[in-house]
Amino acid sequence: MPDERNFTWQDGERTIRFGRGTVAQATELLGSGYVLLTTPRARTLAPRVVDAADETHDVPDGFVDELAGDLVERLGVTDATLIVALGGGRVIDTAKAVAAATGRHAAAIPTTLSSAEMTAVHRRAAGTRQDVPGVRPRIVINDPDLCASQPLQQLAASSANALAHAVEGPLTTQSSPVPSIAGRDAARLIADAWMDEEEPDREALALASLLAGYSIDGNWYGLSHVCSQTLVRVGGAGHGQANAVVLPHTTAALRRRFPERLERLDKALGGGDGAAEALAVELARLANASRIRDLGVPQDALDACADAAAGRAELDLTPPRAGRDELRAIYEAAW
Repeated sequence: MPDERNFTWQDGERTIRFGRGTVAQATELLGSGYVLLTTPRARTLAPRVVDAADETHDVPDGFVDELAGDLVERLGVTDATLIVALGGGRVIDTAKAVAAATGRHAAAIPTTLSSAEMTAVHRRAAGTRQDVPGVRPRIVINDPDLCASQPLQQLAASSANALAHAVEGPLTTQSSPVPSIAGRDAARLIADAWMDEEEPDREALALASLLAGYSIDGNWYGLSHVCSQTLVRVGGAGHGQANAVVLPHTTAALRRRFPERLERLDKALGGGDGAAEALAVELARLANASRIRDLGVPQDALDACADAAAGRAELDLTPPRAGRDELRAIYEAAW
């Protein structure tokens, strides 16, 4: 029988390799002559990938557009045609932005459940054209020993990020059956994986992240991601924790808009009404991200967050479009 947790998926122009031990085959898929973007933690997880790179750059904390803009200048003379990301969502999105700005391809080896490796969603590099198409990695190597390698609290926050993709993707005006099915299956995998909160099924979480990324790439996103992303950029919260802290509240707001679709998700999770919100609440608790105030975001920043979020075009994808007052109420409820 086929192994559902060890496979190669040829999806159009991209090759997706999933399974434990696949990072050992990374250099065969990546070839030679690539630029590696990574972090100190990620370096230790895949030393062969680091050793095979023509040049390696650590990606510090910061905003993707600014980080990518700096790297575009530094990589201007390299002959490498492939930008490889070994890291979490910030690293992967930076690699995609650099590739988009320079006409290169991207590849990704995720070390968190960000799902960024599965999408063409990213900010554009500062100082470069902002209308260039987004880049989706052509090679994805998802080894659960790397993808789900975070400590438990961070892993729970990252799980909330993947769950946000799985919840919201099937609800947008751009949703279609196949990515929506993938999203619901991702949510189920996340719920099952955390049945033992002391040691969750990390392999299942890695697969859930991949499926959730496929869902959001096909369906796009709306209210929930607008709220979490704005909390990061304006409020200064961490990305995973921002998703964890707002998701119970944005899921409730989405349920008011799409009650039948959220009911289907509840059934996929094996629970009654509100199962999706209950899972989001549990992940927020495990991530120590139940309240915005606990993330170091002051209450007087909520107005600026609501103002910025209200201007995001993606709100139209989960109609009716959330207004500034509703967005402010969501932040206040989570604070």
